[in-house]
Amino acid sequence: MLSGTVQSSKDLVNDLEYRGLIHQLTDTENLRKKLESERVTLYCGFDPTADSLHIGSLLPILCLRRFQLAGHIPLALVGGGTGLIGDPSGRSSERSLNTADTVASWTNSLKAQLSAFLDFNLEGNPAKLVSNYDWIAPLDVITFLRDIGKNFTVNYMLAKDSVDSRLSNGISFTEFSYMILQAYDFYKLNQEHNCSLQVGGSDQWGNITAGLELIGKMGGGDAYGMTMPLVTKSDGKKFGKSETGAIWLDRNKTSVYQFYQFWINTDDNDVVKFLKYFTFLSQAEIEALENELKQQPERRVAQRELAREVTKIVHGEEAVVTAEKITQALFSGEFMSLSEAELVEALQDMPTTVCTGEEERSLINLMIEVGAAPSRRQARQDIESGAVSVNGQKLTNGETVLGQEQKLCGKYIVLRRGKKNYFLARFE
Repeated sequence: MLSGTVQSSKDLVNDLEYRGLIHQLTDTENLRKKLESERVTLYCGFDPTADSLHIGSLLPILCLRRFQLAGHIPLALVGGGTGLIGDPSGRSSERSLNTADTVASWTNSLKAQLSAFLDFNLEGNPAKLVSNYDWIAPLDVITFLRDIGKNFTVNYMLAKDSVDSRLSNGISFTEFSYMILQAYDFYKLNQEHNCSLQVGGSDQWGNITAGLELIGKMGGGDAYGMTMPLVTKSDGKKFGKSETGAIWLDRNKTSVYQFYQFWINTDDNDVVKFLKYFTFLSQAEIEALENELKQQPERRVAQRELAREVTKIVHGEEAVVTAEKITQALFSGEFMSLSEAELVEALQDMPTTVCTGEEERSLINLMIEVGAAPSRRQARQDIESGAVSVNGQKLTNGETVLGQEQKLCGKYIVLRRGKKNYFLARFE
């Protein structure tokens, strides 16, 4: 069941503008009239460059959802064909080419993921999933060159940012041709699904307008393009990255707890923008959170609401409960309240040492074994100064023996040195 605040196509345009989601539009006046007067089919493409999408793809995914909530028909295109080629947009070097089997497997994974965000059974305007492998794979070289390629001059293609930015380092003919293939996607969807709007990130503007060019030259119907801003962070760091790497939508690659933590750690300067981008909260709700942020920033109410909302959208209500339970346990040290599954999720990023042999260890010896201290002298000093805790309980005697009673779920001991240095001992 889709949820959100958009009620009509007129509300949609105003909502997109309020949220800052419209970066570029072609033929703005006519597109606005079209969206407000008829049901529009639109699409966004997602190339299978991994077995999961990451949060960099979340903005366009949610854009498709916003359009569906407003009564339009979203097509989620998985690039089973273009994924074999490689998009030069936003890249300074060539992508590594993956095998056909790998791309096919990743295509299926992305299809399953996209199904969680769009309603494919909604009466009147069900979403659809398509793969461009279906029409790119059968293309022969002569047809590609004579019927499609002839519509583009080299000068036109060189002027596009995605190509021009690569000329100094070189670009292969393979990636140079990507623009034409994406343009062909738009043409095929225009012909077969009456798709009249392509949306994407601002780095896709050149590819989108190439599609409009091809549709016009090959006698297609009316068509429009819209881009969303690329998401940036105020501190200059790349959005979608954490200390442990990319933030994936697959909970097996990025745990629910990690996902939640990424959003709750959002900077004050970014949180209102991200609330507009990534949630379906109303303007009034966002403004209330913005006011709370100005008056009491230390409470981080806006960040908590952002983390809850985005985690709920991507992983569901139960995931929010799990993430908040783990967060509270790590903050308070009350690890005993967690199930083994929750404990494993909470601790999966901690430096882990597998301990074998004797069941019991003194606290000093365990600190040395897991790398929490470089020497017995340093370990003893840290312990006696009150800087060391075991499973959330501060211990000040280095000779304290840790045995079966201290093991969480019968096999884990969590050491903390200082405020943020965690070490996990797993006994086998």
